[in-house]
Order: sequence, then structure tokens, then C-alpha cells
Amino acid sequence: MTSRDQPVLRLVDSITELSAFDRGCIAVSGSHGGVSSARYAIAARPLLSVFNDAGIGKDQAGIAALRIMQAEGLAACTVSHDSACIGYSRSTLEEGVVNHVNELARALGITPGTALRDHDIVRRQLPK
Repeated sequence: MTSRDQPVLRLVDSITELSAFDRGCIAVSGSHGGVSSARYAIAARPLLSVFNDAGIGKDQAGIAALRIMQAEGLAACTVSHDSACIGYSRSTLEEGVVNHVNELARALGITPGTALRDHDIVRRQLPK
């Protein structure tokens, strides 16, 4: 968090780049939203984690993190793999369109069908 109590926007191509120092940030990643990604995000405890749905896949494996993180009290969403490059956080931020959210992300104002960068919680952290 910043001194003004605003979350820091953290761009990470891989969610594995987060650490305990990132607690409370808005983590915009290029990672898939699978089980292994959820484990790394849970360890860092961001306010919001953004993943790529990676095509969703069998048994919704590409969005499994949303359910897991909800159970851990953490907000998470995915952007569509058709809108942003997997593995590239800048693409997630600049081009990503949200397609799946958990309830905690919805409570932060994140809604499916809209560009990630257009959500207030993200837009407020963008450079002017």
C-alpha cells in the first residue's frame, strides 16, 4: 500500500514474481488462473489478482484460482486469452477484457465484459 493507503499496481509476467512485500497490491499478471498460480498469489496476499484464463481448458483449469482464492478471502479475476497475451502482464493491463470474477473481485467493482484498465480500482493506479 502507498502512504495514501491506495494499493500499488504491480505488473508481473509471472505470478511467481510476487512476494510478501506485495501484500495488498493489485497484481496484474500474465499467468494462467490455475491451481498453481493461486498458491503463489495466496502466499503474497494481494488485494486483487488478475490472471489470464488461458483458454479455460478442461474442467475449467484456467480459472480454478478464482474459486480457491475466494475461499482464502482474496479477490481474483481473469482476462480472456483472446484479448491479452498469456505471460505478458502489460498486455493484460492494456488489452485485457475481464471475463471471469470471483465474488470478492465483484465487490471491488470488477465486472465481466469490460476492459481491465477501465475499472476504477485499476484506473486510479495508472500513471497520469
